[in-house]
Amino acid sequence: GALMPWANRLWFVTYVAHKQGSGSGTGLFSVDDRLTLQKHPESVVGTYANRMIHGPSHQAIIGPHIIGIDGHVRTFEDLIDIRITATAQHLTNPEYQVYMLGMEGELFEADVHTMQVKQLADLTEELDMPGRDDPDYASPHFKGMYSNHGRLVVANNSYLESDYLGAAAHGRLAEWDGKTWTILDTAQYNEVMGRTSIGDAIFAVGADRASAILRVFTDGAWQTYRLPKGTHTQDHSFTTEWPRIREVESERWLLNASGIIYELPAMQYGGKVWGLRPVCTHLRIIGDFCSWNGLLVMAGDQTTPIGDTNAYVGQPQANLWLGKTDDLWSWGRPQGWGGPWYRSPIIAGQHSDPFLMTGFGSKCLHLSHDAPGEVAITIEVDFHGDGDWKTLTTLEVPPEGYLPYCFEPGFSAHWVRFVADTSCTGSAQLFYT
Repeated sequence: GALMPWANRLWFVTYVAHKQGSGSGTGLFSVDDRLTLQKHPESVVGTYANRMIHGPSHQAIIGPHIIGIDGHVRTFEDLIDIRITATAQHLTNPEYQVYMLGMEGELFEADVHTMQVKQLADLTEELDMPGRDDPDYASPHFKGMYSNHGRLVVANNSYLESDYLGAAAHGRLAEWDGKTWTILDTAQYNEVMGRTSIGDAIFAVGADRASAILRVFTDGAWQTYRLPKGTHTQDHSFTTEWPRIREVESERWLLNASGIIYELPAMQYGGKVWGLRPVCTHLRIIGDFCSWNGLLVMAGDQTTPIGDTNAYVGQPQANLWLGKTDDLWSWGRPQGWGGPWYRSPIIAGQHSDPFLMTGFGSKCLHLSHDAPGEVAITIEVDFHGDGDWKTLTTLEVPPEGYLPYCFEPGFSAHWVRFVADTSCTGSAQLFYT
């Protein structure tokens, strides 16, 4: 569920699907320099994926546990039965308190000294999510949380077939200034992460039916970028265990999203994100990853019977993978699909979101629309990476028509975007092979 190098050990928590009633044997473990595995006496059975270092008190928080620099472990008893997914710095009392997020939308503040816990909100109510009696109900599935710039940002990744069909919008990306909640998006979001040195952007990762989504808060505003998907097997809210952003080398982050691992620079220049590039595609379920003792460590969640619903799995399979960061380049070649428009409402003269182009091989674009007349769609590229867009070409798509376009072999840029001369419903989807 979560990994944390701390107190001369690698600590991790394992988890069951849904609290104590759904399994046994999980808990808090540590590995020493000799790769000796120990299960800690404070272990409890539960569902946890949170981890954070609380700098002011010199303690690590992982699951419902808090670990001192001497390895002493205490447990937030009131949080054992909460499916804790994220921990974040407190907005007004960071010396003593942190925020804890539950998968069902419970938001708590917890005192890292007294171990007192107080629930602040039910986010399903604050963020106007359908209740159990609503025909549009979907189980809340809150994931990432991060605070900086005077705001607490949370992510919920609920996504069902009705979301794909456009009949519902169950996901949430939202922020709180300590008084008021603001919904930023209703697509599914999995991760929210950032740092406070070198670069201070907030990154949020999600997806909709068109593509993966990267939202970035920098220079006082949110920007939207789009990324290819390497798989559709991670679309459903229950199968996204667990897209993460984490530093693995000095100032070098990895971003795991929709079956593709990317290198993500921690720095931003001119309020823009550039230098993002794909490393590999994969089908692994990577619960968390980190660097430890010169190794890249990945948590695994390979397969499970899930209450005997899978007759071909005798028992759950999960373990740690140890290697080095450069091993990832030998995994699947970067390839995928997606785009800014997927049967989307298009407004004439309004540019699409930027879509990542660099780091992939052959590139093919598919355009379609439902307008009764011909639609001119202009392709623009940003090869500097800083928002300086240049026109590549304009394509005339026939009435209610379709037009493919293959980019020349070797052609690339950091980002590509589109603009149409006619309002319509249409698609711009790219396939990278």
